[in-house]
Amino acid sequence: MFTIDDLADRLGGYLPPDEIQQVKRAFYYAEQAHDGQRRRSGEPYVTHPLAVANILANMHMDHQSLMAAMLHDVIEDTGVSKKALEAQFGKPVAELVDGVSKLTQITFEDKAVAQAENFQKMVLAMSRDIRVIIVKLADRLHNMRTLGALRPDKKRRIARETLEIYARIAGRLGINTIRIELEDLSFQAIHPMRSERIKRAVAKARGHRRSAMREIQSSLQKSLDDDALNGTVIGRQKHLLSIYKKMRDQRKPFAEIMDVFGFRIITEDVASCYRILGVVHNLYKPVPGRFKDYIAIPKANGYQSLHTTLFGSRGMPIEVQIRTREMEAMANNGIAAHWLYKAGQTSHPIAEGSHARARAWVKGLLEMQRHAGDSLEFIEHVKNDLFPDDIYVFTPKGDIMELPQGATVIDFAYTVHTDIGNNCIACRIDRHLAPLSTRLESGQTLEIITAPGARPNLAWLNFVTTAKARSAIRHALKHQQQTEAVMLGRRLLNKALAPFDTSLEELDESVLKRAFKQLDVSSEESLLESLGLGNRMTHVVARRLVDAAHGDNYEQQNAGEGSRAVVISGSEGMVISFARCCHPLPGDPVVGHLSVGKGLVVHRAECKNVTDKNDPDKLFTLEWSDTIDEDFPVALRIEIESRRGLVAELAGLVTDADANIERIGIEERDAHLSTVNLTLSVKGRVHLARIIKRIRNLPSVSKITRLAN
Repeated sequence: MFTIDDLADRLGGYLPPDEIQQVKRAFYYAEQAHDGQRRRSGEPYVTHPLAVANILANMHMDHQSLMAAMLHDVIEDTGVSKKALEAQFGKPVAELVDGVSKLTQITFEDKAVAQAENFQKMVLAMSRDIRVIIVKLADRLHNMRTLGALRPDKKRRIARETLEIYARIAGRLGINTIRIELEDLSFQAIHPMRSERIKRAVAKARGHRRSAMREIQSSLQKSLDDDALNGTVIGRQKHLLSIYKKMRDQRKPFAEIMDVFGFRIITEDVASCYRILGVVHNLYKPVPGRFKDYIAIPKANGYQSLHTTLFGSRGMPIEVQIRTREMEAMANNGIAAHWLYKAGQTSHPIAEGSHARARAWVKGLLEMQRHAGDSLEFIEHVKNDLFPDDIYVFTPKGDIMELPQGATVIDFAYTVHTDIGNNCIACRIDRHLAPLSTRLESGQTLEIITAPGARPNLAWLNFVTTAKARSAIRHALKHQQQTEAVMLGRRLLNKALAPFDTSLEELDESVLKRAFKQLDVSSEESLLESLGLGNRMTHVVARRLVDAAHGDNYEQQNAGEGSRAVVISGSEGMVISFARCCHPLPGDPVVGHLSVGKGLVVHRAECKNVTDKNDPDKLFTLEWSDTIDEDFPVALRIEIESRRGLVAELAGLVTDADANIERIGIEERDAHLSTVNLTLSVKGRVHLARIIKRIRNLPSVSKITRLAN
């Protein structure tokens, strides 16, 4: 069995004796704290933290990370507090342990909420110290290696969580050794039979391929030696989940997947990488369109390499990756390479760059967390953000921006900065104007055009793909709705206060505070927002404010003033909407119905769907503003003789009258008559009357009706 002395011997290769001693002290402390506790497999519990520390030792992590690995379950599973750990081992170690620990002191309604809240807590800890996630990944890796003792349903649940979140995070941070093992272990837990069959098939195929692999490897190595290039050729093995995904997604049989031979060439410097690329392209013909230069444009996790696919002997495809030794260490250890180089007391630009990118990613997670409505929404954003397959586009200054496959102009705008996304109105792709919904391709140059008063559009949520854009749009729309609700609430409350010969602005602050306490609201803004959204009754709030100012017996001064109409302009935003049942137009007599959570819904006065007609607090008299310059939908039914060219003739008449057809439908009543259902965009009643007059002049039209309800 692996012991603390075995670990200490391994640590001697890169840590000084005093730091190794601190790691051992943390182990003995954890051993005492977990005394009597056992894992499901029956082993003493302390074997788990020791194994986690060993995984981190493979990555050459620093002594504080190793100490945190030893102690990572102490707060969660024993009576030891964070304060006690801080006193014993210092603040950095205590913070790391607390960041990895679950929220055990809070009871959640279900496992999904608990998972989301725990992940959110970990992200906040990651923002202070990125090592938290590396310790957590090592913890999860050992748990996945020892899933055998758990029930099948619990195995599958943990494996899915690992696949959806932790394996992707490992990939995002470039720690591919951990990512690959987490993916394969998850695959084995979720699909044990498929995993076993693929594993046996791979072992069998590997035996048959051995001679072909050796032949290709020796020819590649000979070409390098002939050109005096220092490089080592290594055969590359596919992992189980990768094979399964290709078989499933590309609908290919196992034999076709295994027909592709993979090799990695490790060399000394970047210049040699490109020279080796020339040699292998000279040896075997390259497949067009299958070359990728991740050295010039690294992936977001810091991964760098040249990728090319070749036609080998007998037409077999050969995938070759060419990279330096530092790039190889980076590809395997990702962000952990930052500590690997630190342990050797040297800094390396690749590792430093990876660390900076990881911190930028965590900063982006924090911004998402602030914008998300709750922890479940946040974790959904994170899952979306962790999807691979990236494209690379350029800013006008030539900076490279990385985006997921399928990203749009709006995603790019929010990636640059949240304010640019919020104020975006148009864009140029390669100097040509393009729609905001355009899906981007690698190599394009984008210029975003903004306007100071512009705001996000609800329709953007239908096509954005990045989590940052989605959460920022939702946050901005929510803030926009709150602002508009406050403005509407102020107008409605002042209307209700008018019969008492007062207004909100005239009331003293002491009066408002007294009324807020009685109404159980924290501020004027929250009260006005709830009024604007229809969650409170305005006459009740008005009466409470008046009573607080003048006493309970204060009477209305001028009842006539209370009947003044609320003026609407058609552009109030999200808290004033127009009913689809009756399609009100400027010029129609209209009323406003206050609907809970929606705000004010405008109906035609005669609309049958307006309920509470005798409730003065839910129904408001409205007037149209004189300065409306918007289009409104209206529905018409036209009874007309059936004939060829009918739709074209109607469309021409409507266009000539400066209106647009939004929807058209034709129902045949008999061999001679048809009913045309038409939805138009018009300026108001006068504009509509002009259109109806033109249509009525058609000799084949027998009847036109404006639809309502």
